[in-house]
Amino acid sequence: MTIHNVFRIFLLLATAPCALAGGNLDAALKPAQQALTAGDYKKAHALYSRHAAKNPLAQFTLGLFHKNGWGRPADEATACRWFEKAAHKNIPAAQQFFGDCLAQGVGRPVDGEAAVGWYRKAAASGIAYALCSAGGLYIEGKTVPRDVRRGLELCAQAAQAESPPAMLRLADYYRDGKDVPQDLAAARHWYQQAAERHSAEAQYRLGVMLAEGQGGEPAPNAALFWLETAASEGYAPAYLPVAILYANAEVSPETGALKPEHLARIYLWNSAAKARTADPAQLAEIDRIEKLVLSVMPETWRPELDKKVAEHLAKYETQ
Repeated sequence: MTIHNVFRIFLLLATAPCALAGGNLDAALKPAQQALTAGDYKKAHALYSRHAAKNPLAQFTLGLFHKNGWGRPADEATACRWFEKAAHKNIPAAQQFFGDCLAQGVGRPVDGEAAVGWYRKAAASGIAYALCSAGGLYIEGKTVPRDVRRGLELCAQAAQAESPPAMLRLADYYRDGKDVPQDLAAARHWYQQAAERHSAEAQYRLGVMLAEGQGGEPAPNAALFWLETAASEGYAPAYLPVAILYANAEVSPETGALKPEHLARIYLWNSAAKARTADPAQLAEIDRIEKLVLSVMPETWRPELDKKVAEHLAKYETQ
């Protein structure tokens, strides 16, 4: 979780119906938030700790420190203790995370029924995805009695409440067909919904389904659009598929060769893939494509294209 996402959570918490009753808890934490944004974890932790006795937002953030290992080794059990405190003070995201702690038995025995209860509280406070977390427990049937229909209904409720992560998870269930009956058309639908809401992983998975004709007719142009959208957002698994699709694009009727703009894109995305994968099979395919491209691409293009590749990779190197 990035610092940017932390502030998105703070924004969510600040607008939760009952989280801030009794005063503006967020205002007292501004110095701590500034230190956290600056990457001064030691100072930020000390400032949050000053307010932890009475401020549930501070409790929640201390949980994030231990969950994510900010300036200290990650400690899930300690994180869960902080999330529990904040959850009881009606911090929605803490309720979601505390549900995870109970479902996974972190620092305490597994308690699926209690986890479902906290997930429902989080959902009632605005964390729609928590319903899908509850649904997952029913689908898996390990910590609560297995009830696939109920689980899918809960996850669908979360997806219908405009939660892209729930849309993605629901699509994964339908695509994989391991815990629920496989339904590729439903998977394609939910990937589409999540893709339209800027989920890069969903854009990638939708692109693959469209390219391969899973869950409907093949749609190569749409596949390329979604795969390149994901690649443009730094989703590395999409790099090589985009290069391959461009390599298989229609040639120019005038020249009988690939269009110059397509040739450049093959080089760009193939180079990005080369920088991000260690898979031997992919590297072999990348090498094959690179040799073909370099045999026809003007050498004078390379400096500018290499610069674009470097800029893109630098922008998304933390993903």
